[in-house]
Parts: sequence; C-alpha cells; structure tokens
Amino acid sequence: MDEIKYPVLTEKTIRLLEKNQYTFDVSQKSTKTEIKQWIERFFNVKVIAMNSHIPPRKKKRIGPIIGHSIRYKRMIVTLQSGYSIPLFSNK
Repeated sequence: MDEIKYPVLTEKTIRLLEKNQYTFDVSQKSTKTEIKQWIERFFNVKVIAMNSHIPPRKKKRIGPIIGHSIRYKRMIVTLQSGYSIPLFSNK
C-alpha cells in the first residue's frame, strides 16, 4: 500500500475519468504488475491497461541551495466498463 502515494486530480486527469481512466502517483521502484494487483485487490475492480511515465524533475531553491523535487512515477489505470474507483470519501 505504500507504493501508491495519492490520486492525481488535474484538468487532464478529470477528462480521463470520462474514459474510465484513473491517475495515481506511485513509488518509482514499483512495477506495473504490482500496482495492477494492488488496485484490483484493494478497490475490487478489473484493470484492462496500465500506462506509466516519469515526469521531468523540477528545481527547488531554498536560499542558496538548489535541489530537485522527489522523483515519482505516474500511472494511468484503465478499468473495464462498469467499474469505478471512489476518489473521495463521503465523510
């Protein structure tokens, strides 16, 4: 469960929700099969396809020190029609 960090909600990912595609930021070490198995078990859904990419690094500056943001992998998960993942709780 530590491999999936959080769901991504941007303008593009909201448009992908109409196609039954969900986007998550995951650990860079995790593989597609690990994430697929975890999502299928945890959310009780059927995954059709997995796409992944690693976004470019962004510079961060704190005073005179220049560093980089933490690296992560972004996964786009396509679900079978009829399945969905609740991104927000109703609380």
